[in-house]
Amino acid sequence: MKDFFLSDCARFENKVIISSFVVTTKQVKPKKSGEPYLALVLADRGGQIEAKMWDNVEDALDAFEQDDFLKVKGLLNRYKNRFQLTIHKVRKLMDSEVDFADYLPKTDKDIDELWRTLSSYVDSFQNPHLKTLVRAFMSDAQIAEAYRRAPAAKSLHHACIGGLLDHVVSLVGSCDLVARNYPQIDRDLLLTGAFLHDIGKIHELAYTRSFSYTSRGQLLGHMIIELEMLQAKISQIPSFPEDLKTLLEHLVISHHGQYEFGSPKLPMFPEALMLHYLDDLDSKMESMRAHFERERETDSAWTSYNPSLGRTLLNTGKFLTQKEIERETAREEETAAVRAAAAGETAASPSPSSPVDGEPSVDRMLPLADGAR
Repeated sequence: MKDFFLSDCARFENKVIISSFVVTTKQVKPKKSGEPYLALVLADRGGQIEAKMWDNVEDALDAFEQDDFLKVKGLLNRYKNRFQLTIHKVRKLMDSEVDFADYLPKTDKDIDELWRTLSSYVDSFQNPHLKTLVRAFMSDAQIAEAYRRAPAAKSLHHACIGGLLDHVVSLVGSCDLVARNYPQIDRDLLLTGAFLHDIGKIHELAYTRSFSYTSRGQLLGHMIIELEMLQAKISQIPSFPEDLKTLLEHLVISHHGQYEFGSPKLPMFPEALMLHYLDDLDSKMESMRAHFERERETDSAWTSYNPSLGRTLLNTGKFLTQKEIERETAREEETAAVRAAAAGETAASPSPSSPVDGEPSVDRMLPLADGAR
């Protein structure tokens, strides 16, 4: 078990750490002098971090590759509101030296409970063809195991073990809820599209050492893989309607919504349009949540730039809390000022035995006693 995880960065800022990581990205780049340096992205189950090795690079250039495990010594600090690691020494680790569970983030949801929730939605289908199809996927042991384990993306959203199932259950719930407001929507068709829209990720992504793309995933992409999987399962279901198959295929290839985002077709019927927007919403909300979580230790309510969303983000919970603290502080300062002013006025007020400016004191006003003259 590792002693340090990247989720602990805030407690070790500006300190030298020694820990192990998996290499998710390795690049050799030139310094201004022309000498090489290493630009890495390292990961463990607590997240990812950019790392640079500036010195003694020659010995490390061929010592490890992407997806290798490294023991690293380096300085942890913050740059542009993001943690980074300046590496001093590295050593490649053998697989026998590591616990794989330390290096891949995992959803905090209960996988079995998510699977039961998804099954309950399928049980509620009225369309027998769609119910049979989804049950055929879920009862396929190889597919089911991968569906329960795969991430939903390499890095943008739900990038964790169990992330695909977490994303799909969230999306199915949203589809079920929103469909109630639109009677023209075929709920079973929409929910089947939600189940199928990212199922190809189980083959597109590799998720045993780090999150990366398989060769098949790089060459085909998850939509083509999904069409193949869909065709294979439907071929095993007698008399599955051809028109229903066509609608499912369109749901799969249009769910990214725009040509520039990889959809070969735009959504052309209500269920396809709704699937795209709700999928996009769920992905963006998770991307925001994950960004807030990464920067939870920072003081600012504004985050650093989010590349996938193309903007900085405002953490409204942190923002409102800070504003309430500011208001409370202002109220306390105002109360203290009022009390100080009142105390000052009391100190400046004449006491009954003190003379008032321009008036004789009481003892001067009294007649002198006999013998005092």
